[in-house]
Formats: sequence, C-alpha cells, structure tokens
Amino acid sequence: MNTISIKYPPEVLWAMQQDPKEFEREARILLAVKLYESGKLTTGLAAQIADVPRVTFIHLLGQYGLSPFGETAREIARDLKHARQARRR
Repeated sequence: MNTISIKYPPEVLWAMQQDPKEFEREARILLAVKLYESGKLTTGLAAQIADVPRVTFIHLLGQYGLSPFGETAREIARDLKHARQARRR
C-alpha cells in the first residue's frame, strides 16, 4: 500500500484536543469520506483509505450526513415517511 505524509503544526493537536494517533485516524476518515462524496472512490476503496471495514465506513458516512446509496440521509428519511403515509391509505 502507498503512503502520504502531511506536515502540520503541533498547535493542530492542541486545537483538536487529540493525540497524533487520533488525529491521523480522523484525517484518514475525512479524506476517505470526501473522496467518496466527490464520486472519486467506491465505499470499498474509501474504506481501505480510512483503514476500517467497509461496513464501518458505510456507518461513518451516515455520521457525516452521507448515504452509500447516492441519496442523502434526509432524502431517504423523506422517502420512507412518504412510503409509510402511502401504506396507511
């Protein structure tokens, strides 16, 4: 696997109140989420960058308001609400 290196000032860790390992993990996840959101990567490849199982990455997408189905969580909730209303009729 390839690697990248990012320089950052020590103040970043203080501002985020994280240790280097926590910051590295969050940076990997944020990069993977953004690459997925922009349509450049699949959930599987993004999960590899985030260094988490694909199922975990799909769960993380929800935490960032994204859906693995190409719709936002809000759109899916709206569609579900409409489907429930239609079923009651």
